[in-house]
Amino acid sequence: MPRTILIADDDWQLRRTVRAYLEDAGFRVLVAENGREALFRVRQDQPDLVLLDVMMPEMDGFEAARLIRKESAVPIIMLTARDDEADQTAGLELGADDYVTKPFSPRVLVARVKAALRRSYGDLAVEPSVLRVGPLALSEETHEVTLDGRPLDLTRSEFDLLAALMGRPGRVFTRMELLERTQGTAFAAYERTVDVHIKNLRAKLGPASELIETVYGVGYRMRSDE
Repeated sequence: MPRTILIADDDWQLRRTVRAYLEDAGFRVLVAENGREALFRVRQDQPDLVLLDVMMPEMDGFEAARLIRKESAVPIIMLTARDDEADQTAGLELGADDYVTKPFSPRVLVARVKAALRRSYGDLAVEPSVLRVGPLALSEETHEVTLDGRPLDLTRSEFDLLAALMGRPGRVFTRMELLERTQGTAFAAYERTVDVHIKNLRAKLGPASELIETVYGVGYRMRSDE
């Protein structure tokens, strides 16, 4: 049974991006647009961890954290655009388990989620730490990729693209989706940069480049042997 993560943030684009990363990591994801809705979802759905934005309408993250902590020991990670030590201290004193300042890397946030779950539950049953497709092996923890056991030297964007594709073999990713996963945001004007990164990545993969398939008019996918 996958762990359930609640994302409470009034920024719909952030919710969508973080949700995609968490689902790719094997989690079930719930969303809330404000603190009051977050409190309701905690009571109703009993998630395993809450990602709680500080600045939200109707009820801010601090008040939501205070009320949640009165009723539940669920791990809470606070999200904020303010790099303010006083804010961080306030959140931790209210019972938050961690604090992440925006803008953040979605991959780093997923790692922080996994770490908080390990501390709280000790039995994190999600995807294996090493992804394998054909002769390729990719470790998100060590940021290493090997081809037939030989290390590959990839740029960060190439690594992030390969990780997204290897994480869901057979799934077609649009260019905009891949932009979100590599840049944390997506703008139509930059869609074709994905093609450049894919071209460079295929050159480094050599014969294994055939594992990355172009779906014309849509985007790319990692070939699945299933």
